[in-house]
Amino acid sequence: MKSTFKLLFGLLLSFLIFVEAWSQEDFPTPVITSPWASQVDKSAPHPEYPRPHMKRDSWVNLNGQWDYAILSRGNSVPEAFQGKITVPFPVESALSGVGKKVGRNNELWYSRAFDLKSNQRKGKVFLHFGAVDWEAEVFVNGKSVGVHQGGYDPFYFDISSALNRGNSQEIKVRVWDPSDDGSQPRGKQVNNPKGIWYTPVTGIWQTVWLETVPESHIIKVKNSSDFANGSIKVNAEVSGDGKADGIRVIAFAKGEKVAERSGTLGSEVELSIPDPKHWSSGSPFLYELEISLLSGNRVLDKVESYAAIREISMGYDSEGISRMLLNGEFLFQYGPLDQGWWPDGLYTAPNEEALVFDIIKTQEMGFNMIRKHVKVEPARWYYHCDRLGLLVWQDMPNGDHGNQWEQRPGIIGKGTDRERTAESESIYKKEWKAIIDANYNFPSIVVWVPFNEAWGQFKTKEITEWTKAYDPSRLVNSASGGNFEMDGSRITGDILDLHNYPAAVMPDPGLYGRDNIIVLGEFGGLGLPIEGHTWQEKDNWGYQSFKDKEALAKRYEELVVSMDALIKAGLSAAVYTQTTDVEVETNGLMTYDRRIVKFNEDWLKNLHQKLYDIKINLKKR
Repeated sequence: MKSTFKLLFGLLLSFLIFVEAWSQEDFPTPVITSPWASQVDKSAPHPEYPRPHMKRDSWVNLNGQWDYAILSRGNSVPEAFQGKITVPFPVESALSGVGKKVGRNNELWYSRAFDLKSNQRKGKVFLHFGAVDWEAEVFVNGKSVGVHQGGYDPFYFDISSALNRGNSQEIKVRVWDPSDDGSQPRGKQVNNPKGIWYTPVTGIWQTVWLETVPESHIIKVKNSSDFANGSIKVNAEVSGDGKADGIRVIAFAKGEKVAERSGTLGSEVELSIPDPKHWSSGSPFLYELEISLLSGNRVLDKVESYAAIREISMGYDSEGISRMLLNGEFLFQYGPLDQGWWPDGLYTAPNEEALVFDIIKTQEMGFNMIRKHVKVEPARWYYHCDRLGLLVWQDMPNGDHGNQWEQRPGIIGKGTDRERTAESESIYKKEWKAIIDANYNFPSIVVWVPFNEAWGQFKTKEITEWTKAYDPSRLVNSASGGNFEMDGSRITGDILDLHNYPAAVMPDPGLYGRDNIIVLGEFGGLGLPIEGHTWQEKDNWGYQSFKDKEALAKRYEELVVSMDALIKAGLSAAVYTQTTDVEVETNGLMTYDRRIVKFNEDWLKNLHQKLYDIKINLKKR
């Protein structure tokens, strides 16, 4: 009788789960895909080591086929699931194999089994997630090991005490993401995509992996440099059983040892580099680092990392106008607004080759910078920018909209800050700090952008001053194209950033350029839909649309040529919208599927080079 009851109960549960799955609204399969979609190995996508700044050998990649279920929020851990999902692609994407909405009233559940041999669990075992959007609770063998909130920062849990004695283990993950129904950072995601707002992204969207570490181990490293003195500084945070008593750092230049120094726990280790080579967009030199945790002369733990010697700062030209300097020299920074979306993977590139493709194409088109727009990429994306020499402006993903915005060409925007709840403010501040912490070590990042166009902008002066104090090694663009707050006689932050479509314009340098670097944070948006390469067949758009490549190129050239006078007058940087088409937006330099570049790349590179050749005389103020 009991067995019959269990059978009937199991059938009923399976039926209810089936009904729940059937009731979820499916997303249509994209009519376009990138060239790499067919290359995705569903059993082992994104197999690369995910954390370039702290490499260890003892790790296991858990990407691949997991079980999933979408259930009403508040349900207990499911015993049965609705199908397979390919991790780390978000559930709404085609590459996940699911393509379903979730929404604020539901939760997404994941499950997978894995084997862990005895030699893989000596010391501590950490379970890492590159990113999960937005709230994730993780269970190991039925035990909750932790909850994390934040869709753009990596996190991990020590799962050692939750492991079974045998090899067989099980992970379950509960995810809740309200998208634009919540106040959390979410970038361009909305439940009803249209215009400049795109398909929501829910769940695991970066690599999941296991790592075995010794009892005494390095938790994280913070690498920086002193440009004036030609040195590299390393701070290592450690944990363990008290046996460790020191840190040793060795620096290598292309495999050859150039410096070594040891220090006590908790102290900064500074290495003087002989004949130091500077990192720049034209010469992205990286020093390899070996960081060891010591007990006497015995190595308890060791990680591989890297660092660069470079400086981003504000200087002044011969007219007293503020200029953006790299390594003490003026370099006009010009790059595309980069959304980082894919027709098949949404937030997640199909594979490593695809991830690098946009960076390489950006350089081949003659840009030296990317503004990463209201999204944070996996660590490997920044690593490739580091090694290839592409400057990055990093936005904070927006959330909690509702404030006023005022901006007119030639003047600063002045509206009102958003009144956010204490919870909303706390969520923003916590995640912004986590994003800075996670990405501090990447020398390619030269500008932090806390707010964009007043989307959720609040307490501008407080957030900007905190960001500058927390990371004085970078410039802060307080509100790209948004509302600017005065700090005495100057605008808070380092940069005054205007948005204008389609023409290239700038604020009056006589009024604003004495104390702030002047940049054009967004312009252009020239649209060209190409048949067979659009997200939908009709109703695609750009800020100014064209019917053929020749007309598009002619207008683009006019915009670039017009910047000559602006640069000479005080413009330090400009951001063109945008790298690729995204969903219904067709204002990309490339189509959304990356199969067509809309311009001749050599022509673009030669055109852009003229901007970099403009000479600006600097002086000390």
